[in-house]
Amino acid sequence: MTTTLDEAVSRFTPALPLAVAYSGGPDSTALLLACAQKWPTQVQAIHIHHGLQAAADDFERHCQRVCSDIGVPLRVKRVDARHASGQSPEDAARRARYQAFDAIALEEGASLSFRSIALAQHADDQIETLLLALSRGAGLPGLSAMPASWQRDGIQFYRPLLQVSAAEIRRWLESRGASCVQDPSNSDERFTRNRIRARLLPALEATFPQFRDTFGRSATHAAQAQTVLVEVAEQDLAHIGTPPEIARLQGLSPARQANVLRHWFRTAHQTVPSAAQLAELLDQIAVCRTRGHAIRIKVGLGYAERRGPVLHWYNPLVL
Repeated sequence: MTTTLDEAVSRFTPALPLAVAYSGGPDSTALLLACAQKWPTQVQAIHIHHGLQAAADDFERHCQRVCSDIGVPLRVKRVDARHASGQSPEDAARRARYQAFDAIALEEGASLSFRSIALAQHADDQIETLLLALSRGAGLPGLSAMPASWQRDGIQFYRPLLQVSAAEIRRWLESRGASCVQDPSNSDERFTRNRIRARLLPALEATFPQFRDTFGRSATHAAQAQTVLVEVAEQDLAHIGTPPEIARLQGLSPARQANVLRHWFRTAHQTVPSAAQLAELLDQIAVCRTRGHAIRIKVGLGYAERRGPVLHWYNPLVL
């Protein structure tokens, strides 16, 4: 259920000290101000300088002024967020941000000055993520959208505003006269997420006024179901072995074969097969009944192939 920003932050109980990822935009400004008010002296800000647009230096200066005014320490990390060929700009920027968080944690080591990082994604962002996943034919991991909390390299990440609408955040800022910057790329409709924000969300608001609650609930159901699938995959992987024994794989239903193979590729090799690749691999496993039956199928950035009784995966570009 969508809620007010004050209610969301009142329920937010991270391990302290807390760092807030602060871009200078409305969402992260509201989160930083609310957290700094709730935990004076226990909050710092981290600003990631992406270097992707001319205004990036102005964004940094704005963040420095705001943090100085409210007495919050600011850490600035510059990254190269340019996207590679075939990679979305959004994905490149996201990866660069998390690499920056990892780098800060590594630099500080055992004296790390924060135990948690709060990110400012809100209810509208959650719906946009779900709609993007639907448009790509995603499975349960994609339909789960964004988790409210998770751990990465020893740091606990939180998204405390996932049940707060963008409109509520704007109202909260206006009531306090808070200043923020506007990233011009957020209105560039060449990006799919921005088209969803500008065109689909208003239509959903008019047709299904409670869509943030109902769509968000569906994402929660998908996340719960995905948790069960991971548990089943771990049990099946323990049974079939690592790397998987083909004969034992064949003893599972096709659905469980697909589930455990996705899990194995993701956890053991950090790769994800496409639907077509996985379907072809399952077909080959089903008919693999003789010693001489070869399997070699493109999966992700590498190949899945039969080696004796087991299935292996390798990337020929990595020695």
